[in-house]
Formats: sequence, structure tokens, C-alpha cells
Amino acid sequence: MDELTALSNITLKNLPSGVRVPHYDRSVLSAGIVHIGLGNFHRAHQAWYLHRLMDAGLCHDWAIIGAGVRANDAQQRERLIAQDCLTTLIELDPSGMSAEISGSMIDFLPVEEGNQALIERMAQPDIRIVSLTVTEGGYYIDPSSGGFDASHPDIVYDSQNPTHPKTAFGAMVAALKLRREKELGPFTGLSCDNLQGNGTILKRAVVGLAGMSDPDLATWIEAQCTFPNSMVDCIVPATGPKELELVHSFGIDDKAPVTHENFRQWVIEDDFCAGRPDWDKVGATLSGDVHEYEAMKLRILNGGHQMIAVPADLLGIDTISGAMAHDGIRAMLQKIIKQEVAPNVKSVPNMAPLDYLQLIERRFSNPEIVDTTRRVAFDGSSRQTGFIVPSIRDALAGGQPIDGLALMSALWARYCLAQREDGSAIAPNDPYWDELQIVAHAAQNNPIAWLKMRKYYGDLSENAVFSSAFAHWYEVLARDGVEAALSAYNSDKVPAV
Repeated sequence: MDELTALSNITLKNLPSGVRVPHYDRSVLSAGIVHIGLGNFHRAHQAWYLHRLMDAGLCHDWAIIGAGVRANDAQQRERLIAQDCLTTLIELDPSGMSAEISGSMIDFLPVEEGNQALIERMAQPDIRIVSLTVTEGGYYIDPSSGGFDASHPDIVYDSQNPTHPKTAFGAMVAALKLRREKELGPFTGLSCDNLQGNGTILKRAVVGLAGMSDPDLATWIEAQCTFPNSMVDCIVPATGPKELELVHSFGIDDKAPVTHENFRQWVIEDDFCAGRPDWDKVGATLSGDVHEYEAMKLRILNGGHQMIAVPADLLGIDTISGAMAHDGIRAMLQKIIKQEVAPNVKSVPNMAPLDYLQLIERRFSNPEIVDTTRRVAFDGSSRQTGFIVPSIRDALAGGQPIDGLALMSALWARYCLAQREDGSAIAPNDPYWDELQIVAHAAQNNPIAWLKMRKYYGDLSENAVFSSAFAHWYEVLARDGVEAALSAYNSDKVPAV
């Protein structure tokens, strides 16, 4: 292999000619956004939209300042600061790979206990948007009520230590307090996580936390700040040895490259109290009705991801494209979506639910995207609750079948026994793994014990139709295994138990 070029501002001109580099002068960029949660998804999605705007000669005063509130974010900071916050984006398409250097991020704040650097930076007048990708499980949602969990130890701590908070929301509250005191005005809080009504959920967390220590500040935030809802979509695998090899194949030494599919979508509610970049000029959709886009994506794509990742990992299939190559898993996905999910999902402009199903089937099947079933199956306690359970409730209310969704729930219970069909162990894969394992073992003697976890299923254990179907499929899985259960569901041959 030829010698690699270390990624930095001064080496951009030395990169191979086939690598797309920024067309703008990064030295004149100024900040407008603080983004909390600098994982791969943000850099392949929101940061890319802004990068392309800058390439068009626009929005050079909206550059991103990166931030993190977890201890391991410090390692990401070291990697990105060392390469001037540049990122190599590698598009993986069956027709061929391409590489592009994104330069819309210009700094990464120190990651420190108490989050003082983050608070002070968000309190500066040039910051007009604070955006977040902190995962679905990072919003302190009470699973049983769906509301803000004010009793969580992190939230209690922040309410008692508002000047030295632990959480992103505590830091936002502290920064808004400083802005109010200095009469600098509010900023927009923009969630970019996979939650229906993510802006509403972010507002509830920020206002709710502020109200625990400073009710007047909470009132001001509610009146002055905006929290637009948004829907984000792009399949972005984690970075590992394969991704590092790929970036090296382009002649680039990038310690934090990102691979992604040849598809992006961003639908945003146009509700920004302090201005925004012109994202719509590079393909984002500004809409007054984000909810329908959210519902389609969360129910069909995110829900569909769970439907294939869980049985695939149980069968020892490592990748999402590998799961789609399994006839039984693919047939289950199609049948559940067509019969049990799509009837309760509305069309959006230029896309009907079943057309969207065909789109995600193509995307999931892309063999160039090495997205692991383990990564997608992670955090079922949030993802099953957010992506599967709402479809169960809608199907029950609408009189649609629920057998496939019941099978999906039974597969998750089976997954939490932490053993694959071949006897190999499934390493912990959920923030509540120990608790889930205990209940999964109890369900071996009484399947309904799984549904009695009210913080995930609410009152579904009391619904005779769903609980009966769940118990049936749980027992089929226990007796005959995953392959047989998939075959029975797909063939409409319901085996006796």
C-alpha cells in the first residue's frame, strides 16, 4: 500500500484526486451550532447537509462545535481534534464506493465533569441551535407513562446541582439560564434521534428539568425556545477494522472514518427561534407535518430493523444484509409490515407505505453496508418500546392481525435469554440486560411474565388477543426453535402447542 496521508487542513490538497474535498475556506467559518453526541450518524447526516451548504457558498456562519457529556466522548474528541475535526465519509453503494471529506465541524469542546466548557459555549450569542444525537434511550423517558422521568438519579442530581450538571439537558438548562441573565435570547433545541415527536420529548426534558430547580426559568424556556420535531434517516454502521481498511484504501489516514449508504432523508419542522441554515437547499424537507414522515420511518424502517436483527442474531447471522438473504426472515418482515403495520401508516408526499417497504428492503439488502445485527438489536428496551409496541396497539385497535408482532415480541424475550440457537452466548446488549434476563428466565415457566413488564408493554398483558398470541409463539420458539417458528408464521400454518 502507498503511504497514507494523515487527514488535516494542510493535507487536504494532497489527497488523491478521486476524493471530494471541501470547496470552501474552513479558516473563515464561524460557529452557529453546538451538537451534543458526535457519533457516526451525525457526521454522515446533519453535518453532511451543512457541509454541502457550505460547498455551495452558503451558511459559513453556521459551523458546528462538537460536544459530549459521557466519559468515552473524550476519546472521540482526541481523534477528531487531531485531524482538525475533518471526517472522511465513505459512501457504500453496490455500484461502487466514493469518499468525501466533510468539514462543517470546526471544534470539539473538552469533555469534563460538570460540563463547564459546554455550558459556557452554549451561552455565547453566536450559538443559535443546540442539536443532539444521544440515542433513543438518552431522553429520560418513563417507560410506563411515556413522560419525563424526573425520578431518575441523573435528573435528580442535575436538579440539585444545576451549575455542574451531568446530563446534556442539565447543561442546556444552565446555558439558557446564563443567556436569560445576560439578555442574549434563546436558542433552538433540535433533537435528531429516532423518537416520534423528538422535539416535543426534548422540550419536555429541558423544561421539566428546569422546573425542578427554577420554575421561572422553565417558564421562560417554554415561552422563548423552540424545539422542532424532525425525522432523520441514513444507515450508518459503526466504525471498526473493516472501515479503517476502507479509508486506507483511499490513501487516507483517518482515525474516525464513517461509512454510510447512498440514501439520506431529513424532514424538519420549520420552527427555529433564532434562525437556521438553509438545509432545504441541499435536499432536506421542511414540513409542517413531520409526524406522518416520522410514523412511516419509525414503524417500517426502525421497526423493520428490529424484526430482522433479533431473529438473525439468534440464528448466528452477523449482518443486516445477511438477515435479508435469509428467506424466512425476509418473508416475515414483508408479511408483518404488509398485514400488521402498513394499514396504520399514512402515505406522505411521493411515498406510500408499501413503496417505502420496497425501498427499505433494497437498503437493508445492500451487501456493501456491513451493519451488524448485534448493533441494530442493541437497546431493545427502548427500540421495542418505541418501534414495535405502538404498531401492536394500532393493529389491535384497527382489527388487523397481530400474530407477527406477537412473534416479534416473543423473539425479543427469547433473545434476552442470551443464547443463540447454536448454543453460543449473546453478550449483554441492552442497558437493562440483567433485568431483562431475569424476566426472560421467568417467562420460561410463565410466558406472560414477559408481557407484565408494564414499563415496556403497559397493559398489553391484559389483552387476551395479544397475550394469547404471544404465549403461543413463545412456546413454539421454546419447543421448535426460530427457523420453525418463522416457517410456521410465513406459511400460515399455526402449529399446535
